[in-house]
Amino acid sequence: MVEQQRLTPEMLVPRMGEYLIQKGLISAESLQNALNYQQEEIAKGNSILLGQALLDLKLLERADLDQAVTEQIIQLRSALQAANRTLERRVEERTAELQKALERVSELSQLKANFVSNISHELRTPLTHIKGYVELLVTESLGSITDEQRHALQVSQQSTGRLEALIEDLILFSLASRGELSVMHENVDLRRLVNLSIKAYASKAEERGVSLNVIIDENVPPVQADPQKIAWVLNQLLDNGIKFTPSGGRVVVNVKREGENLVIVSVTDTGIGIPANRFNDIFEPFHQLDGSSTRRYGGTGLGLSLVRQIVEAHGSMIEVQSVEGRGSTFKFPLLVAMDAN
Repeated sequence: MVEQQRLTPEMLVPRMGEYLIQKGLISAESLQNALNYQQEEIAKGNSILLGQALLDLKLLERADLDQAVTEQIIQLRSALQAANRTLERRVEERTAELQKALERVSELSQLKANFVSNISHELRTPLTHIKGYVELLVTESLGSITDEQRHALQVSQQSTGRLEALIEDLILFSLASRGELSVMHENVDLRRLVNLSIKAYASKAEERGVSLNVIIDENVPPVQADPQKIAWVLNQLLDNGIKFTPSGGRVVVNVKREGENLVIVSVTDTGIGIPANRFNDIFEPFHQLDGSSTRRYGGTGLGLSLVRQIVEAHGSMIEVQSVEGRGSTFKFPLLVAMDAN
């Protein structure tokens, strides 16, 4: 068993010899003699400290050694206290800097949300005028048009429709960013909402060669939800599923009851999938997995961010399951309406 060396005050004091010389208690020659004596004793297997070597050689009095050790311990303690005060001050300063940075980030986020909201509302008015006049032209209220002109105007109508949807998404995003995303709970018939969404995206799926399928349990009861917001979520998930699924693939909406109190809604596609390390990225606003200037798929990157915020506003969570190259599933639970049980 190794014998534990007894801790002494001198062990806590570095460079004792130099301090004793500075105090005039010993000479440099005395220090060297003590160091030589210490090394000789260590070589014999006797571990002694410098102070003890000085005492053994009668080069220093015990009282002077104790006084020197005490003075250095006091100095060390004072230095430690000063260092602690400096550290505490730096921590306080850094904490204040971080707090200011967080406040600045929050302020910038608020400014961004306000800017998006203001711009979106400003865009509404001219877009409404454009839509109105295009409608008048298409219906020949302002005079007859050729088939070629009608086709051009119909393309314009489709473009204004997409622009209007984008503006509404931006307004919704600005509301969510400011914490003003309101959810009105009603008894909602999911079967009806899903069928309406499928109907709305049937032509787009057909154009891309993607099949749309619906699987709804017969005993699915009404749920507590905001019908407009959940319809928006379904539309967004369907739109994404169709967009990222190549021709010949399929998108399936599944609604099933789970237990007494939950209904699970899921949208599954056989598309390009999502890398496992990018699951969180897809929910970041204005974020695209393919951020290059030549990216294949369009979009602002707002859709899934808003999907998550709307789902969470319902007290629920969106779950992602995906295998890169094989497809993805987005699903979330909703509470069964209380009077449906």
